[in-house]
Amino acid sequence: MQSPATILLRTLKWAASLLLAIVITAALLIALFGWNWLRAPVQKMVFEQTGRELLIKGDLDVDLGWPWPRVHARQVTFANPTWAAQTQMLAADEVAFSVHLPQLLAQRLKVSDLHLIKPLVFLQRQADGRKSWLLDQNQKDESARVDIDRLTLDQGVIGYDDAAGKTSIRIDISTVSAPAGSKDDARVNFVAKGKFKGLPLAAKGSGDSVLALRDERTPYGLSIDATAGQTRILAEGQVTSLVQFSAIDMQLALSGDNLNQLFTLTGIALPATRDYVAQGHLVRKGNTLRYDEFSGRVGTSDLAGWWQVKTGGKRPLLTADLVSMQLALEDLGPVIGARPGHLDAAIKAVAQTGSAAAVTPKSKRVIPDLPFKIANWDTVDADVKFSAQSMRQASYMPLEALSTHLKLKDSVLTLDPLQFGVAGGQIIAAVTLDGRHNPIQANAQLQLKRLALAKLLPADQKGKASASLIGGKIRLDGSGNSVGTMLAKANGSVALLMSGGEISQLTMEKAGLHLWEIFQLTLTGDKQIKLRCAVANFDVKAGIMTSDTLLFDTEVTTLFGRGSIDLAQEKLDLTVTQKTKNTSPLALRSPVYISGNFAKPVIKVDRGRMAARALGALALGAINPLLALIPLIDPGPGQDSDCAQWLQGKK
Repeated sequence: MQSPATILLRTLKWAASLLLAIVITAALLIALFGWNWLRAPVQKMVFEQTGRELLIKGDLDVDLGWPWPRVHARQVTFANPTWAAQTQMLAADEVAFSVHLPQLLAQRLKVSDLHLIKPLVFLQRQADGRKSWLLDQNQKDESARVDIDRLTLDQGVIGYDDAAGKTSIRIDISTVSAPAGSKDDARVNFVAKGKFKGLPLAAKGSGDSVLALRDERTPYGLSIDATAGQTRILAEGQVTSLVQFSAIDMQLALSGDNLNQLFTLTGIALPATRDYVAQGHLVRKGNTLRYDEFSGRVGTSDLAGWWQVKTGGKRPLLTADLVSMQLALEDLGPVIGARPGHLDAAIKAVAQTGSAAAVTPKSKRVIPDLPFKIANWDTVDADVKFSAQSMRQASYMPLEALSTHLKLKDSVLTLDPLQFGVAGGQIIAAVTLDGRHNPIQANAQLQLKRLALAKLLPADQKGKASASLIGGKIRLDGSGNSVGTMLAKANGSVALLMSGGEISQLTMEKAGLHLWEIFQLTLTGDKQIKLRCAVANFDVKAGIMTSDTLLFDTEVTTLFGRGSIDLAQEKLDLTVTQKTKNTSPLALRSPVYISGNFAKPVIKVDRGRMAARALGALALGAINPLLALIPLIDPGPGQDSDCAQWLQGKK
């Protein structure tokens, strides 16, 4: 019986002989036929592994080396799966690559320095997850792929289709050699057309001749001019790893119709805006993408600062610090759901009640009614600071500055504080919109501090009031997916106070319909009289503002109001009565009715009551002309309102 040592020795001799025979046979085949004898075995093996046909119609050569032998093959085609729209995944005049032999023996294909001459490449992804570039039989095994570190292309076309992702792109590639004697390397020019995530795409640009697909050591130089939908992207700089974009250092310019259109491209929810342009420095390090030192505009407002997106958490975190040196009011409209051109006209209509018909918004509504896109709120968390150093002045709304701190966390949006400089004073608000509910649950708390009445009046009325200050508190809760629907269901309260200063006597006499005083002041000129106080208190229930107290008290007349305001229908139903503090020999003494809607208020008097007074005057005048004045006399005297109680908050 043979010993184990003898058996081991004989086995080693047999293995060595077999290996030597294989090497000798391979050497003879290579010597007699070159490497072309290997084409058939390779084609058969690929078909057995993938179920797809590989054809090498030209010569096959191998430059031996360890661990990276290099393979050259000509007239190569490799089929797509049968479900793909294109028959071939790859067709090229020549393919050359280095393959990592140890990985290949472990049944993993790792390729470096792949070079394709006149390639036609078509990649496709199915809605069920199948990918044509995965080499298993079902095209679903993510490990069954070719890992390519670096790629060079010499004239060719690359196509990519993804029906589920609404993407279909065709890229024409050409290589441009560096001029003779130049130190520059060759460049790859490309032109792309098609659709990206449903948006029309057109792009052109150039890059380094060697595409660093997975190479983490060598930045890839890239210049691109692309339009996707209404968004234009101009970028120039370097990208490390074209597959992972592990590092980015580029100058980037963006422009488009609306910032929220970037959601389709980035997956990050941004507010609706007017058209915009921006240019700055885009840098990615690790899991942080930062757009630094950018400047531009949104609408007609300038904008500068920085923003960054950090990934790796439950959702991306967007942080930003944005500054506008001069912000136009109209540019805020889309952010709160106002239609184009609507916010400016709406505020003007409210501020200039007497001439509202001339500035009525086309939609006939004042309150913004476009819905917020809450479906996107759970795609990002945000912490954004924004300030406007000054506001572009408008005579009908003297906004002076704006600042806010916006936070979005788990679909809950807060603006706290939201501060406006208005008419020499401030409006300070805290707003919460809870997007976890559909419709949104909203809460708003506002404080008005020392707003100057004179600055709030229309331009032709600014000389008719001075030194009067307005303050107040507004508390509202509501639900809805737009500002309009939130207010239509709002509950809460509105309390406004005004005190001190002076106001035009002619204005107050007109409000009291005191014809004699109006006639006198028209002849002698207007005068300023003391404004004691004004109070407006409303209870708000289900979108209906019902007056609790409405008064406007001066030294000659007190105006009392009652009625309601329908926030859902934007309708006014208010009645104002006058109580003069001095006897007026000629007054119509009719209530004033305010109706209509926010966009076009209607102010009218009780014509029936005025006609009755006029008829009474005519009847008495037939007896004695002096008696005709009796129905037109306002005997007064109205009493001063207890302004102190209101101003001290005791009522």
